[in-house]
Amino acid sequence: MALPELTLSLQFARLDDAALHRAALPRHRVVRWLRHALAGPAEMSVRIVGEEEGRQLNHTYRHKDYATNVLTFDYAQEPVVMADLVLCAPVVAREAAEQGKSLQAHYAHLLVHGALHAQGWDHETSEEDAQAMEAQEVRILHGLGFANPYLPS
Repeated sequence: MALPELTLSLQFARLDDAALHRAALPRHRVVRWLRHALAGPAEMSVRIVGEEEGRQLNHTYRHKDYATNVLTFDYAQEPVVMADLVLCAPVVAREAAEQGKSLQAHYAHLLVHGALHAQGWDHETSEEDAQAMEAQEVRILHGLGFANPYLPS
């Protein structure tokens, strides 16, 4: 089965440890992870940001005054998914260390998670929806060779 088409813009803000995050996110892998999470064609931007930009975006759009790991801005779901995914590098790195996971594995999980949100999946609507989204993430990540991100390492 052919994977969906993806047009990707991968952007890195100025980060103190940009090399670490660039190494964890080679373009070909980001494309692969996202294409496996997509049900159809997509045009996406992925932006890796610092703590201040992440906090500002979360405050502006979600009214929460802290930086979160991933924000999904979805603009269209049909006929082409159009979305921006913003990942906060310091938060992702901190969470990966706390969870005993590689930075790359955590980024893969968050990109799959964000891509599912861009297609209408939502884990905040009900426990049933949360379980369905989690199961979909686990299935996709397993197919990519990653362990279940919800199990302790």
